[in-house]
Amino acid sequence: VQLQASGGGLVQPGGSLRLSCATSGFTMDDYAMGWFRQAPGKERELVASISWNGGSTNYADPVKGRFTISRDNAKNTVYLQMDSLKPDDTAVYYCGADIGALFRNIIKYWGQGTLVTVSS
Repeated sequence: VQLQASGGGLVQPGGSLRLSCATSGFTMDDYAMGWFRQAPGKERELVASISWNGGSTNYADPVKGRFTISRDNAKNTVYLQMDSLKPDDTAVYYCGADIGALFRNIIKYWGQGTLVTVSS
């Protein structure tokens, strides 16, 4: 099982990034997916989640209206479009596969992180 996150980098405040999480070794269609982040000195937090077919999405309050989670089951990939980025969004971002089709924040598979730095 692999979850390969990519797309992080350095961006100025107000800018955008699109993270991707390419999965393999399991049937992604069967699982809800989530994006998480961990800032220095802080605990890992849930950013956004999406059900198995994309029919249900949820966002943490700090990112509502700015981030969009989506998935392409044919490509076994989940995405996180991040717009209007703020310095507080600086963190290592992780993707995770939930234990079932609807997101319950019980992660079965974790990916490695990708670093997002928002700074001028």
